[in-house]
Amino acid sequence: QVQLVESGGGVVQVGGSLRLSCAAASGSTSSINRLAWYRQAPGKQLELVASIIPGGDTDLADSVKGRFTISRDKANKSTVYLQMKNLTPEDTAVYYCQQNINGVLYWGQGTQVTVSI
Repeated sequence: QVQLVESGGGVVQVGGSLRLSCAAASGSTSSINRLAWYRQAPGKQLELVASIIPGGDTDLADSVKGRFTISRDKANKSTVYLQMKNLTPEDTAVYYCQQNINGVLYWGQGTQVTVSI
């Protein structure tokens, strides 16, 4: 069983930056495929924010293009980052990491990001 551990959330002012991290803390990670970040704001549905595949191609939601970057650790393929810049109150949400490992989807526990005015 793979356990994903997220970190990096917190409270930041409008225009600030945060970097989220997600790594597989246990379990076999012999085959890691798509890595992604989702978020869920209060009263809203879960939203795909960004994803990256083994070849390096990335996909970003229109609402974060130009502000967020998803990347993968070169040394540890199970570690994925979400660099967030120029944050706005609309980015306030719980952010979840999702990893496709050995053909199974795993989720992190979620990390709160709050953007204050």
